[in-house]
Amino acid sequence: MNKYRTIYEAVGEDAGIRRIVEAFYPEVQRNPLIGPLFPEDIMPVMDKQHMFLTQFFGGPSLYSDAYGHPMMRARHMPFPITPERAEAWLGCMREALTEIGMPEDLKAIVLERLSGPAHHFVNTNEREM
Repeated sequence: MNKYRTIYEAVGEDAGIRRIVEAFYPEVQRNPLIGPLFPEDIMPVMDKQHMFLTQFFGGPSLYSDAYGHPMMRARHMPFPITPERAEAWLGCMREALTEIGMPEDLKAIVLERLSGPAHHFVNTNEREM
């Protein structure tokens, strides 16, 4: 990644972020732990994720320009996010990055960068029934 200034550049900028998002959400929808948390019409979620990841990985501030400060923990509070669900989310991302053929070293960087926020969103320790 050293020849790139940002993760956004390393993953292929806008087209790369779109590939990640398009590979990620089918994984999410299939996942029994987190799929039910998402709406049937996943396109608006995918659009927001594209904007957020673009900004989060060092690209243009698309999300903030459209919605203001991300405040992602607050935006996720209505949903029961358990440690298991955070791990499931990261697992779906890992699968998506593998599916698109992301090099292992870059995949590790992306997952590390997403791991902190994923666990920061945990708001309950209740076990799934």
